[in-house]
Amino acid sequence: MIQLTVNGKKQSVDADPATPLLWVIREQLGMTGTKYGCGIAQCGSCTVLVNGEAVRSCVYPVSAVGKQKVETIESLEQKGELSKIQKAWVENEVPQCGYCQSGMIMATTALLRKKPKPTDADIDAAVTNICRCGTFQEVRAAIHMAAKA
Repeated sequence: MIQLTVNGKKQSVDADPATPLLWVIREQLGMTGTKYGCGIAQCGSCTVLVNGEAVRSCVYPVSAVGKQKVETIESLEQKGELSKIQKAWVENEVPQCGYCQSGMIMATTALLRKKPKPTDADIDAAVTNICRCGTFQEVRAAIHMAAKA
């Protein structure tokens, strides 16, 4: 059994240590907000936070988590209230198909925790997720809005 702390809750999972964290989150813990995109850590749909750092969970072995804290998109909404980033996403009508958005929101969460007032260059460096719908301008606007909130 592997012990994990996900979204503040201690969890025990029976998984091969090499299993990507993504599959443990989705299939064993039933949290489907984190998406599978490419499987090679390029698109970012699977982005979660591990000790506050944005990681691509499709290639991150569950054994690498250890005692670190994992946060998924499900952790952001608190008591029915969306996070400031999620609110900015809605306000700026960012999602089109929406598939990549949980990963982008998690990458943005990590960015704003480190740099509360990011520049466009900071955003470009930290949020490298791919959106096939091309909502990058809306993403940038939402990040700046959340930074001002």
